[in-house]
Amino acid sequence: MAGDQTAFGELMRMHHERTFRLVYSVVRHEQDARDVCQEVWLTVWKQLPSFRGDARFTTWLHSIAVRRSLDHLRKRKRWYDRFIPFSKGDETNTVTFEPIAIDATPNDDPRQERIDQVRRALDTLPPKQRAVLALREIEGLSYEEISATIKIPTGTVMSRIYHARRILAKKLGASS
Repeated sequence: MAGDQTAFGELMRMHHERTFRLVYSVVRHEQDARDVCQEVWLTVWKQLPSFRGDARFTTWLHSIAVRRSLDHLRKRKRWYDRFIPFSKGDETNTVTFEPIAIDATPNDDPRQERIDQVRRALDTLPPKQRAVLALREIEGLSYEEISATIKIPTGTVMSRIYHARRILAKKLGASS
């Protein structure tokens, strides 16, 4: 058992940073990402004996990370819907979560301003689009790998990425 724990610790050290980046790119909140990562690693610990090796370990790990991230957003939305009343006339039942500003000091660096614009635009994407875009652009996975990771058809992956890029282009084009 001690050897298993040591090996698992090494596995976590090797993959934690990429897993955190992926989770953060979906949930868009640092503390939530840390919480979700704990859930991811707990799931990996429990399910590792059943990992068959049909796919790469990272593909399996990413599928768990994306599922846990989307589950977290669904739970957060249900909580928000239940405890935060909507204003009158809001029939859409959609919620936009505002990211918490980490540094509120003004910055004159145009590159940082552009990075902030991109982050704000990413925050407006629906979670499922944000997840596939993160797998493609941050993790560098192919459409087929994304499809295998989150168990949706390749055409759906392509469609979500296409729509996410269109939304980002529209928002960033208007803000430049």
